[in-house]
Amino acid sequence: YPGCTLKTKGKELDIYARKAAEALGVTMDEIEDWQCCGAVYPQATDEIATRLSSARALVKAQKEGNKLLTLCSACHHVIKRVNNDIKENENIRTKINTYLKEEYNGETDVIHYLEMLRDEIGFDNIKKAVTNPLKGKKIAAYYGCLLLRPGKVMAFDNPENPTIIEDFIKAIGATPVIYSYRNECCGGYLTMSDKDLAKKKANAVVESAAKAGAEMLITACPLCMYNLKSNTDMDMPVVYFTELLAEALGLKQEV
Repeated sequence: YPGCTLKTKGKELDIYARKAAEALGVTMDEIEDWQCCGAVYPQATDEIATRLSSARALVKAQKEGNKLLTLCSACHHVIKRVNNDIKENENIRTKINTYLKEEYNGETDVIHYLEMLRDEIGFDNIKKAVTNPLKGKKIAAYYGCLLLRPGKVMAFDNPENPTIIEDFIKAIGATPVIYSYRNECCGGYLTMSDKDLAKKKANAVVESAAKAGAEMLITACPLCMYNLKSNTDMDMPVVYFTELLAEALGLKQEV
């Protein structure tokens, strides 16, 4: 499931994910006629319409007998939480199945690309596949909010002390930098309504990473990418993790 942003502003996240997956022996089949995931998870339990796009993707993946692989942090967050709603809330499940004329109970396994790297391929195997190890680069992982919370539903990593992106950084030969704001909100959703507050929060993330010795930030979220790159005072390079994966695999010139 690519999602809207990967076809527009987040092309680099998508392009290099596809190239890297192919090089690592993974076949990704894009869902036909996919729709926007809804972009923001609906808090109201009686809000069905905005859950339907995610539900359609989940049903299509189930019919094809595959796991539903996501890449954008926001898409992953929305789709996985909607899938949990379908599993756990009979009212939501009944209404969605009535709209879609389906019998779906949340069977599809929703995984993020990073989880695929860790659990399906294995970081040790990625390390073996690296032809251009990024030695000497001090890289800070920026998780943000959406991949980690709510912890029990997302089940992505420890929400307070995650390690998956740091382990990824080690696998491509670079040095991970641990800093205090790596799992704090960057203010991305506030960029349009309160740009000053969003800038304050984004600056706090970048400054924290810089003080810890980071030379670069990596993220999986197009919204975080925009805010950290375009709404901060410091000149800290921010790239998608897939760009560095492709570089380490020899599929991309140095960024």
